[in-house]
Amino acid sequence: MKFLPTSLRVPAITLLLIATCGLAVADDVPRAIEQALSTAQQEKRGVNLYIGGQVIPGLVVRVEPGQWVELRNQQFSRIVVRLDRIDAVAQP
Repeated sequence: MKFLPTSLRVPAITLLLIATCGLAVADDVPRAIEQALSTAQQEKRGVNLYIGGQVIPGLVVRVEPGQWVELRNQQFSRIVVRLDRIDAVAQP
C-alpha cells in the first residue's frame, strides 16, 4: 500500500523533519532563558530583559524555576516578571 507517490515522499519527509525540529527548538527557549537568568544571578551580572518591545535592565535577585524572576535596579527595589512573558535576555 502506497501512501504518497515517490515524487512527494522526499518533500513530505523534509517538511516533517523541519516541523519536528522547530518544535524541539521552541521547547528549549524557556529553558534557555531560565538558564541565562540563573547564570547571571550566580555571576552577579546585570541583564536586559526584552518584554513586549520594552527593555528592563536589572540585577537578578531570584529565579523561581518555571514561574518568575525577581530583579532590582537603580529605579526599583523589586521587579517581578513572569518567565513566559520574556522575549529575550541579554547580558551587557
